[in-house]
Amino acid sequence: FFFFFFSPELYSLCPPASSAPLFSSTLETMSGSLNPAVSAQFDDLPSSRICAEYVWVGGTGLDYRSKTKVLDSKPASPSDLPIWNYDGSSTGQAPGHDSEVLLKPAAIFKDPFRKGDNILVLCETLQPLGDGKSKPLDHLPTEGKCGLTGNNTRALAQAIFEDPKVKAQKPWFGIEQEFGLFHSDKRTPLGWPKNGFPAPQGPYYCSAGVDCAYGRDVIDAHLKACLYAGIKLSGINAEVMPGQWEYQVGPCEGIESGDHMVMARYIMQRVCEKFNVYCTFQPKPMSGDWNGAGCHTNYSTLDMRTPNLDFSFTPTSGPYAGKELKGGFAKIVEAVEKLGTKHDEHISNYGPGNELRLTGLHETADMKTFSYGVANRGASVRIGRETEQQGYGYFEDRRPASNIDPYVVTSLIAKNTILA
Repeated sequence: FFFFFFSPELYSLCPPASSAPLFSSTLETMSGSLNPAVSAQFDDLPSSRICAEYVWVGGTGLDYRSKTKVLDSKPASPSDLPIWNYDGSSTGQAPGHDSEVLLKPAAIFKDPFRKGDNILVLCETLQPLGDGKSKPLDHLPTEGKCGLTGNNTRALAQAIFEDPKVKAQKPWFGIEQEFGLFHSDKRTPLGWPKNGFPAPQGPYYCSAGVDCAYGRDVIDAHLKACLYAGIKLSGINAEVMPGQWEYQVGPCEGIESGDHMVMARYIMQRVCEKFNVYCTFQPKPMSGDWNGAGCHTNYSTLDMRTPNLDFSFTPTSGPYAGKELKGGFAKIVEAVEKLGTKHDEHISNYGPGNELRLTGLHETADMKTFSYGVANRGASVRIGRETEQQGYGYFEDRRPASNIDPYVVTSLIAKNTILA
């Protein structure tokens, strides 16, 4: 599983025009929970109404936005919730003269911050049309361009996952989200001295101790909040760079993977507010001899998971070239070979700034070449040794960066392995 960082010049997708500090000392002291003890006095006040926090992806593709709608009763499903709207000109998703973007509820989670019957509502973003209809947001913003566009990629992914051939294969995903925790200056990772460097990498991965594990309270709080919310987190660990951590989302089937990934990222940002720390999902937060951050994507289909599957495949390249493979393992290698023929397409969709990470160093493959192997963390795709030995299972695409759009990546893998 992996982790996440970013070079100083990439810390902000929209950098300030001047070299002035990103935060004044006054703003630093007022971020996060201003007074947790006072705030807690309001936590248990009774109410007969429900707070629904509508959550969506903003214009950079990595800024998570939300606002609260108060309801008279708890909805049973997303279809029971009203479509809402917001000012897209303030999120980089619409021009000022036509600023309304619609929010269509897509998934409901329990709210770990307000608790009780209150909910988090994951929403798709829709562009209103002149005839009273709407379509998934799919255009570049014409004003205030900044980084990526927060388009509704969920709708395109859903179309792929609803294809009968894809549905029949029940694609499972497990995504390892690496990320970096920084002080609120956005420049100093937790555990790093101001304007200096910590000891070299080695003691930090899966570490315990005051001298090597930095920010455990944050990742533990995030784990508990996600489990309460109903997000399918399967684990956490400290990563290779100090101040770097990882959580794993999955296994999830189809569109559920993107839904749970997006909401887990939103909850992480909310948790970091409480601790007054900055979380970055950028692929190389610190330049130099430090690991980057990825979203290694573990994947399998029903055929790949089936013992004694009646199927054979003989690869023409790679480590199994000329060898007849059988069963689920043959399906795995066949799928990996298909990914190799689409390498450039995948790289172009695996996150901006990934070239800073995929260098052939720090447990990565060079982004210009495709490779795969068993237990090889320096390859584009890793097949687990247990999978090879038992003859069925899953593989890990190690190319995706930590700032991927999970809907794009999961649906692209499914499309190019099942429909290609």
